[in-house]
Amino acid sequence: MVPNKQAEEAIVPGEMKGINEQEQGEEEAGVDQSMSGFKNFLWHGGSAYDAWFSCASNQVAQVLLTLPYSFSQLGMLSGVILQVFYGLLGSWTAYLISVLYVEYRARKEKENVSFKNHVIQWFEVLDGLLGPHWKAVGLAFNCTFLLFGSVIQLIACASNIYYINDHLDKRTWTYIFGACCATTVFIPSFHNYRIWSFLGLAMTTYTAWYLAIAALVHGQAEEVVHSGPKKLVLYFTGATNILYTFGGHAVTVEIMHAMWRPRKFKYIYLFATLYVFTLTLPSAAAMYWAFGDQLLNHSNAFSLLPRTRFRDAAVILMLIHQFITFGFACTPLYFVWEKVVGMHDTKSICLRALARLPVVIPIWFLAIIFPFFGPINSAVGALLVSFTVYIIPALAHMLTYRKASARQNAAEKPPFFMPSWTAMYIVNLFIVVWVFVVGFGFGGWASMTNFIKQVDTFGLFAKCYQCKPAPSLPHNH
Repeated sequence: MVPNKQAEEAIVPGEMKGINEQEQGEEEAGVDQSMSGFKNFLWHGGSAYDAWFSCASNQVAQVLLTLPYSFSQLGMLSGVILQVFYGLLGSWTAYLISVLYVEYRARKEKENVSFKNHVIQWFEVLDGLLGPHWKAVGLAFNCTFLLFGSVIQLIACASNIYYINDHLDKRTWTYIFGACCATTVFIPSFHNYRIWSFLGLAMTTYTAWYLAIAALVHGQAEEVVHSGPKKLVLYFTGATNILYTFGGHAVTVEIMHAMWRPRKFKYIYLFATLYVFTLTLPSAAAMYWAFGDQLLNHSNAFSLLPRTRFRDAAVILMLIHQFITFGFACTPLYFVWEKVVGMHDTKSICLRALARLPVVIPIWFLAIIFPFFGPINSAVGALLVSFTVYIIPALAHMLTYRKASARQNAAEKPPFFMPSWTAMYIVNLFIVVWVFVVGFGFGGWASMTNFIKQVDTFGLFAKCYQCKPAPSLPHNH
């Protein structure tokens, strides 16, 4: 036990040194730019509270509007059980990612590597711990997921604004919001999302409780039917949307790196998830209770609620939050692109913003090709989220600590509620098998079947997905 304790004590000063260097650099930057205290308070965050707001705000955005649709596919009981199940599963794999980040940083700082002007990313953690092949796999899955995650936010913007202003079709709104979301290139890093994370979570909280209360006030629709689960393809499509909902921790490493004390992150994602349950469960359950099977053809919950000033407020708040979440998903892609073109160390915000712009163009284009709000969430969940934030972190943790020496010198030991390394291996192996078979296997089959059906029904580049047909003019005889 003594050598283990000495090893841990040897790691902590190294980490503290790196973090102190990071803080010193940040303080110098603040002095150089002559930032006021108020501006610093709004703009520059790195506490555990900032990380909690970032995780909670990023975890549930537009997907809040598609969860009632998932409940209609799953039925009430399965919807509730799977939300809790995947929420806890996501919290566990976020914990694994945080452990691997601490391990990677501790090893590098033993080698006197400084991260003062460098943002650590997930693929670099995999590279440092497991080698270049894992780096390539991690980079491919993470970037593709974040790319489509940004696409989904853009699609959601167009879908939502249509319920306030239907004078323009959804494709035109996608053009407009693509230009608006491109302004996120000016936000340097996750340090600078402090006020945005707080506002984003406040906006989502309002929207979630608006959905729940509005559904209860509306009451059950006439001849409402609750037939879910009805078909296997719909059941697994709904399940993968929930898997996607609680798979928002692809930006965990970047959020941790923005913290002044990254070791404090360990349970932050779990606490964020517990709060998110208070938003997702009541709103989805109430909407499904009120509208039942009508939701099968309405993937956006706003579409079934009568237009009121409260609904308009919810739509506007969700639009702002989706802009923020677009930035959350895109910022790691900006970092990757900056490293590719050699601009990551550049201090000029304008030069970095200019270098980042090419990242937005394919996102804009894909949102116009695949405007299928709802079904695209499930497809991304099954094919990308399943590997990016469930299977790869669990496998990486198992392989990193497969040797006794690695376990003995681990920067983080198993948590207090896990009795041994063996228990951790069993849990990780269960996650790998479950998510591969149920999430990727059955979920991939179901979500792609549903996605292809949307393409066949509406076509690529659909001008106005799931819009009400325009009333036909009467014929004069």
